[in-house]
Amino acid sequence: MPVIERSTYKAPFLLGNNHIQTILPTLFRKVKGVSYIRERIDTPDNDFIDIDISSIGSDRAVVLSHGLEGDSGRHYMKGMVRAFNRRGWDGISFNFRGCSGEPNRNQVTYHSGKTEDLHTVIEHILKTRGYKSVTIAGFSLGANLTLKYAGERGKSILPQIKSAIGISAPCDLVSSSVEIHKNKNYIYSKRFLITLIEKMKEKEALSPTSLTKDYSSIKTLGDFDDAFTAPLNGFKNAMDYWEKCSSKRYIGGTAIPTLILNAKDDPILGPGCFPYEEAESNSNLFLEVTEKGGHMGFITFSKNGEFWHETRAADFAESHL
Repeated sequence: MPVIERSTYKAPFLLGNNHIQTILPTLFRKVKGVSYIRERIDTPDNDFIDIDISSIGSDRAVVLSHGLEGDSGRHYMKGMVRAFNRRGWDGISFNFRGCSGEPNRNQVTYHSGKTEDLHTVIEHILKTRGYKSVTIAGFSLGANLTLKYAGERGKSILPQIKSAIGISAPCDLVSSSVEIHKNKNYIYSKRFLITLIEKMKEKEALSPTSLTKDYSSIKTLGDFDDAFTAPLNGFKNAMDYWEKCSSKRYIGGTAIPTLILNAKDDPILGPGCFPYEEAESNSNLFLEVTEKGGHMGFITFSKNGEFWHETRAADFAESHL
């Protein structure tokens, strides 16, 4: 306990396929009614982080972390911001380093376990905006980051942080990496790899590294993590990075109400990404596994335009203020 065995999510007729659930919102969903104001945060290592704020003048806020190669403008980010705005929350969309439209200054890159950057964002908004209550939530890579942060901090987590939410969370990065490298997921891995390489080329043109520039040898996301993510961020190799940054290693220490929403048919999540044992042994950890939903899909045709996971996440945060 608490594993939520019977989820309320039901896929719309003819939209039960996991790839349709994953791809359709990315191609066609438009979220209206969200306006951002950008703030730049100077980091302790002389770099910067850009956050985008949708403020309604509230004393509570949700801090959102996006997925691999995402940003604050993605439909899933704006959809969640809108859901929280409607319920009286400010929305803080955290752009990872290099994801706000401008390369970051340092050689380090964002990655699945860089929780110090999330902490920098939280400290900044608490200092500058004085929020009394904060929920942290993330999608995919950002979900792993969010869950790792909550687990690492444990009982020492800042008192203003009342809850955490991970959506389509690759809690076991090794398991997820095996899955995403399968042929069925070629379209996803190839898309990510193209943009990652483009960013690295741009980054190296501004700040050359001693790392390989033979991009023709980078065929997979694993190759990219071996060649760049791991060495630039202090890991031995991709496997070392994946093992050390998997939130599954940390979530047992979670001390605030935390919700994980994962779909059984998620094409990117491997078997290790469903932390049943951890949830059963931690009264703060709520694992809800839906039958359908794909990866960050959970499509719903509602009058207000909210998808199921947005309503579920916002209601969870509201119930744990």
